[in-house]
Amino acid sequence: MKTFVSAISLKEYPVSEQIPVKTIRKSIMDLIHKEHPEINSKKSISVSELNLYRQKYLSEYLIQEVGELSTLEEDVLKTIQQEKIITTQNESLDEATEYSFGQRLADKVATFGGSWRFIIIFGIFIFIWMVINIIFLMDKGFDPYPFILLNLILSCLAALQAPVIMMSQNRQEEKDRERSKQDYMVNLKAELEIRILHEKLDHLIIHQQQELLNIQQIQVEMMEDIMNQIKKQKS
Repeated sequence: MKTFVSAISLKEYPVSEQIPVKTIRKSIMDLIHKEHPEINSKKSISVSELNLYRQKYLSEYLIQEVGELSTLEEDVLKTIQQEKIITTQNESLDEATEYSFGQRLADKVATFGGSWRFIIIFGIFIFIWMVINIIFLMDKGFDPYPFILLNLILSCLAALQAPVIMMSQNRQEEKDRERSKQDYMVNLKAELEIRILHEKLDHLIIHQQQELLNIQQIQVEMMEDIMNQIKKQKS
């Protein structure tokens, strides 16, 4: 198997991983020259080393844009480097999260308390309460008009239901914040992936142009050889 020596690490790599320095984008080459100023356009590096400097380029780009990398930006760079999907990681994190009995109960109470079923059931309960005390017990029941006991029950229910609903809303806000973080990370990763894609396309175009120039040069040399042979035959 043919190999070549990388100008950065001075290690041998397969020729299939060889990247000529002259085909690398200028923004990436500027980073390479900061650490290895001795590298010139006649040398070559490996694909893995080029990808490493692409990651550094993205890191410096983010630092210039946001000033300092947060844990979110660092996580995005790790997912790009490790070729992982952000949504999969967040879904697995949500599944691994265990909620307490009180949190689950608060969610169920808030879901039931904010439904038409609760309104209908409680309306029927109040209606039956009034009918029993006014009609059946002839307004001499356990809670005669103006239904002081019923008002007390309603006040206690409202006092207990309000904090439970607030607990559920706070948890929903936490979920919304996590979704916002996930959306930000996905959008940021998409932007960085597009920048990497542009860099790879530029590299591919430059490489193809160089190959076309080499082919044209070979064709010109062949034409010159043919012309020289024709001249020799005529002479």
